[in-house]
Amino acid sequence: MDLKPNCNSPVLTDQIPVNKPTLGMSSSLTPYSPPSATFPSGLYLTIPRRKPLSGKLDEAHTCGWLDAMKSSSPPCKRLVKDKSFDSILEEDGSNASYCTWLSKYPSALTSFEQITNYAKGKQIALFLDYDGTLSPIVDNPDRAFMSSAMRTAVKNVAKHFPTAIISGRSRDKVYGFVGLSELYYAGSHGMDIVGPVRGSDWVINHPNSIRSTNEQGKEVSLFQPASEFLPMIDEVFRSLIKNTRDIKGAKVENNKFCVSVHYRLVDEKSWPVIAQRVTNILDNYPRLRLTYGRKVLEIRPIIEWDKGKAVEFLLESLELNDRDDVLPIYVGDDRTDEDAFKVLREGNKGYGILVSSVPKETKAHYSLRDPFEVLQFLKSLVRFKKSEMVMHQSINICSSMSILNDK
Repeated sequence: MDLKPNCNSPVLTDQIPVNKPTLGMSSSLTPYSPPSATFPSGLYLTIPRRKPLSGKLDEAHTCGWLDAMKSSSPPCKRLVKDKSFDSILEEDGSNASYCTWLSKYPSALTSFEQITNYAKGKQIALFLDYDGTLSPIVDNPDRAFMSSAMRTAVKNVAKHFPTAIISGRSRDKVYGFVGLSELYYAGSHGMDIVGPVRGSDWVINHPNSIRSTNEQGKEVSLFQPASEFLPMIDEVFRSLIKNTRDIKGAKVENNKFCVSVHYRLVDEKSWPVIAQRVTNILDNYPRLRLTYGRKVLEIRPIIEWDKGKAVEFLLESLELNDRDDVLPIYVGDDRTDEDAFKVLREGNKGYGILVSSVPKETKAHYSLRDPFEVLQFLKSLVRFKKSEMVMHQSINICSSMSILNDK
């Protein structure tokens, strides 16, 4: 299914902190996953509590994350108003490196016919990130509203394809932004999923899966593989609020099963302070890990669960897993979406589409430049489905007429 030419091109890669053991994961330790009622197969690592770092080691500990913060935070671009999209978009002119990168990760719009040719006769299952994909990246994360045009497009897509939003935000917060009951929602990077009450026995009878009722009174399945971490996450959230309140522009967001520390509005001179305080707090929680995204540090439980696992779980719940007549498509813009891209590429299951206006190393198959192009892609999917339905209706009418004529 990998249809892209394999050519080299300059890319911007996300720098991974070289001192990974500072996250509470020593390279000399082997994973240990004790069975429990909550995690019968063992889904996390038990790691000894570490002694606090000091001096040069402590400085290196912080500098590793400071480098990561800088690498994931490109300089701001000039913003322009796009009347057809009703939101702010980043203006980014074409350049040689981006054009070269496009030869490896072609636009999903210009390659749309190629995608739909493969999709013919298949059930498309659509998975979408939220921030930077359905809504523009904004300074204040509480103002990351999707446009009315995008909401309409997502609603129309959900009429024709099983559609889920998988976000690092809390599930309730994403639902508040989107407000569409036709979708499935997975918050906290897939650690809080609402899906249909069906699928395999593993999905239905899993100890972390319970039946619940949504806002419309419909019975749904609620899956929360990190439920035992809730008290710990709340404790870390309170500590981070207390320890960052004096840093102008810092915002700490409780996303239920993870905590996000936004530094988009923080002066870059204060980034080392944020990195130091976050890592200092995390030193006391070896069962939590620190990851980063676009101007955000995120604290998450150390369990074998991510957006890729969430995609597999939802496909299983929808009874669409391991079928040749299903084409999953995942659209996202951040590092955390790479887990989903990896699942689709390595399993040869479907297509990943990266939303980016700059070259990046990725496991995706295709690319889109920004949320405006995502909007156009969603509209194109709806048009494709409608044309396919019209064609099937015409075939059925012709078949019926042929049978009548034979009689």
